[in-house]
Amino acid sequence: MKALAIHGKEDIRWEDCAAPVPADGQVRLRVSYVGICGSDLHYYFYGANGENVVREPFTPGHELSAVVDLDPSGRLPSGAPVTVHPARYGQPVPGLADRPHLCPGGDYLGSAATFPHRQGGAAELLIVEDHMVRKLPEGLPLRRAALAEPLAVALHAVGLAGDLTGRRVLVIGAGPIGLLVVAAALDRGATEIGVSDLRPEPLARAAALGATEPVLVGRDSIADESFDVVFECSGVGVSLTQAVRAARRAGTVVQVGTLPNTEISVNLAPMLGKELRLLGAFRFATEIDDAIAMLAASDRLESVISHVIPAAEAVDAFTLARDASASAKVLLQL
Repeated sequence: MKALAIHGKEDIRWEDCAAPVPADGQVRLRVSYVGICGSDLHYYFYGANGENVVREPFTPGHELSAVVDLDPSGRLPSGAPVTVHPARYGQPVPGLADRPHLCPGGDYLGSAATFPHRQGGAAELLIVEDHMVRKLPEGLPLRRAALAEPLAVALHAVGLAGDLTGRRVLVIGAGPIGLLVVAAALDRGATEIGVSDLRPEPLARAAALGATEPVLVGRDSIADESFDVVFECSGVGVSLTQAVRAARRAGTVVQVGTLPNTEISVNLAPMLGKELRLLGAFRFATEIDDAIAMLAASDRLESVISHVIPAAEAVDAFTLARDASASAKVLLQL
C-alpha cells in the first residue's frame, strides 16, 4: 500500500509501506478522501504545528471518508461507507463526563502531539478502533462525507454559543471552518450573518452559503456592538480585538481559530463593560453524528469543497490549500 509521509519542512512523500493488520476491536478502512486542514498545512510547510514538531515520518489527515476493508468482528461488512471520529479520549476527569474531548491524555488522528506520533488518514489503508467508525446513511456521497469532521468542529462552536434563533451573528475569517460555521449558524436559527475576510473570494463563498453581510477587511468597517454572537475563526489576535468590539452588551464571543501559543496583543477591555462571554472552542465531542445527518440532508455544503486532487500530487494540493483566494476545502483523493 501507499501513504503520504511528512519527513520534515516541505518534505512530503507518497511512499510504499506495509499493509496494516487489524487486531481485535479494530477495523481496517480503505480511505477514499482526506481533507487538508490548517494543522496539516503547518506540519507540511513548517515541520510543526505550534509546539507539535514532526520527529518521525508522519502521515497527516483527520478529516476522511472511507469504506470498510476488513472488520475482524464481522459487524461491519466490507465496502460499507463510513467516516471516522478521529479522537481517542484520555482519562476521565470529574465534571467532564459530557466533554470527553477535554480530558487529558488522549490523542487525535494525524497529530504529532504525542510520540510516537498518531499517524493520520492520508493512506490507502487505515486502522482505527471500532468505536471511532461512523456508518454513513444511504445516499451520502463519500466526497461530501469527508466534511463530517470539520463540520462537527463548527457545530460544536455554534452549540457553545447557545440558542441562535433570530440572532445576528458575525463570523471573522471565511476559510473552510468559517464557511462551515456560517452553515451551522444558519442551521441553528441565525437570521443575519455577517462575514469578514481579507479577500473577496472567501466572502463570495460565504454569501453562497447564506451569509448576508460581507465585510472586506481594509474596505468595509464593522460597527461596534452590532452583533449578538461573534465567532472568531481566523486565529489572529487583532481579530479577537475586533470580535470583542463588535459584540453587543451581554453578547458572546467564541474563539474558534487556533491562536498562536505565545503572548499576543489583544484589547479585551470592552468585554468588562459589556459583560461579554468569551468562550474557547476545542474540537468536538459527539457532534460528528449531527454533522453526518446534516450532510446527508442536503447537498448545499458541496460548495465548500473547491478541489479534489490525487494524493500522489500532494505538493500541489498543499500549495493550493494554502492559497485562500484560490481554494476553500481541498480534498486528497486516495
